[in-house]
Amino acid sequence: QIKIAELAGEFLDQAGIIKDGFVFQLGAGGAPLTVAKFIAEKLRKRGEVGGFAIGGATGILTGMLEEGLIRAIYDTQTFDTTAAASLDKNPAHIEMSASMYANPWTDCTTNYLDVVFLGATEIDLDFNVNVMTDSNGVLMGASGGHSDTAAGAKCTVITCPLIRGRLPMIRDKVATVITPGTSVDVLVTEYGIAINPARTDLIERFKDSNLPIFTIEELQQLAFNLVGKPQDIPVSDKDEDIIAIVEYRDGSIIDVVRKPL
Repeated sequence: QIKIAELAGEFLDQAGIIKDGFVFQLGAGGAPLTVAKFIAEKLRKRGEVGGFAIGGATGILTGMLEEGLIRAIYDTQTFDTTAAASLDKNPAHIEMSASMYANPWTDCTTNYLDVVFLGATEIDLDFNVNVMTDSNGVLMGASGGHSDTAAGAKCTVITCPLIRGRLPMIRDKVATVITPGTSVDVLVTEYGIAINPARTDLIERFKDSNLPIFTIEELQQLAFNLVGKPQDIPVSDKDEDIIAIVEYRDGSIIDVVRKPL
């Protein structure tokens, strides 16, 4: 997780995103939260102050607020008691509604994000991301504002280990699309970084970088070389075995979850 966070933080810095007044959100996973440490170090070193952070608020974010490294937190979901105490006492820690946060029909705060760091249970060669089902195809959690922030941010960074246990996390096709690849710009793993081919500006910027930049196909092959290619989980093709429908932020249906066999 620390290695992923280090690479993500360095990528962010070389991309010119960490600067005075920039706006960011961190996902609730280990690597996205650890990125905050590196953001804080860069801001502290330069004497710069971020504009505001959007939450899911955590003690990590509120610590940055109290240190003066960010000007405000806009909070739609408080994750721990430290953040709850901050919301109670700090006027720069501002509660907001889910509509103000991510309503696709309004000028919501997610549209002001310079960067968002998000996790994934798996990602595919088209940069589609799954955060709902695990490797055996079973539902394991909620997606929160994953697709909302990915759509709104200028740069969406997915942080995910290349391998979990013995399973590669880059699939030919994810089991369930939660956030479409058109909203995803960068994948950061502990072995290297892949940039969505659609982001030609980032590819050009990093062509001479000292960071380990690969295509997503190269990263997938690296995982296969290490642990082999896994078999797909078989799922039912019967309509009665559709156990969940994935509704995108605009109300459209982008996928379904099928019963594993």
